[in-house]
Amino acid sequence: QVQLVESGGGLVQAGGSLRLSCAASGRTFSSYTMGWFRQAPGKEREFVGGITLSAGMYFSNSLKGRFTISRDNAKNTVSLQMNSLKPEDTAVYYCAASTSWNLPRAENEFAYWGQGTQVTVSS
Repeated sequence: QVQLVESGGGLVQAGGSLRLSCAASGRTFSSYTMGWFRQAPGKEREFVGGITLSAGMYFSNSLKGRFTISRDNAKNTVSLQMNSLKPEDTAVYYCAASTSWNLPRAENEFAYWGQGTQVTVSS
């Protein structure tokens, strides 16, 4: 089992950058595919991107190029670096862990979730 805690959210101006972190408990962190999701007000939660066991990144097609994901298996952390932020990036961002090694993107492929961290981008 994995427990996830996100941090790093906050208020940033459009065009700025923000780095979110997710700290995981548990000895088997390195065996999980990690993902980031976000949920904007009034919208469904959507997939942002993921990182495989071997640190390969994959993203939602609409978010390619501005975001990067990294993981440190020694520290049990995964990070989401967000650049060139836009007001439409405003959302609660969630970290999630999946036992699937097949580039999971759907919510139901992720068994473990953090509580979320708010990101607000002002125009």
